[in-house]
Amino acid sequence: MSALNWLNSEAFTAFDQHIKWSDMIGNTIGLIALALGWRRSIWTWPAQFLSGVILFVAFAAGHLSGSAGKQVVVMLVAAWGYAQWNRGRQQAQDGGLAVRFATWRERGVLVAAAAVGTVAVALLFTAYPALSWDPWPDAYIFVGTIVAMYAQSRGMVEFWFAWLLVDLVGVPLNFANGYAFSGFVYVIYGALVLWGMRDWWLRSRTNPAPALEGATA
Repeated sequence: MSALNWLNSEAFTAFDQHIKWSDMIGNTIGLIALALGWRRSIWTWPAQFLSGVILFVAFAAGHLSGSAGKQVVVMLVAAWGYAQWNRGRQQAQDGGLAVRFATWRERGVLVAAAAVGTVAVALLFTAYPALSWDPWPDAYIFVGTIVAMYAQSRGMVEFWFAWLLVDLVGVPLNFANGYAFSGFVYVIYGALVLWGMRDWWLRSRTNPAPALEGATA
């Protein structure tokens, strides 16, 4: 059995849900990546990249082009985020990455980009049904993930809010598409997001910091 076939084979069945190895491994690594992001560790980005590779295999095998395409973007943004944190990060007093709240202008740009991007991607998926059988939720998660990762790369506390909004749609969508482990993990993501949000929120108040080097405030 090849590695790809093994990844897409069934690991076990739980509560009448068939759990695939790729789904389980990719999301477990994604969970670790989120925890590393909470700790402001630069290793969050390599972990996100690896998770993207494995989940791409999972979704491509299930002919979910939108979700698979999202993983390609995840890998690209993870590489960019690693470069941002590695080269341009400002240090907080404890030696870690300094985090901050976005300005109102930045928030407006993030919301506008999310709205316009979701509509554009959903219309693309609608025009080409082979890309996604459920275009609007798929487009929402696709664009929301990009927005969240971009905000994370800039050290913005708002990235946690973006992930929470993605989770609200991601949980039912994953269960509906037969990726039960993704659905279960997204529930755990929700708890980690709330804890991480609190941690970054408190750090942004006790260690106010400028934007990342090269970024506009």
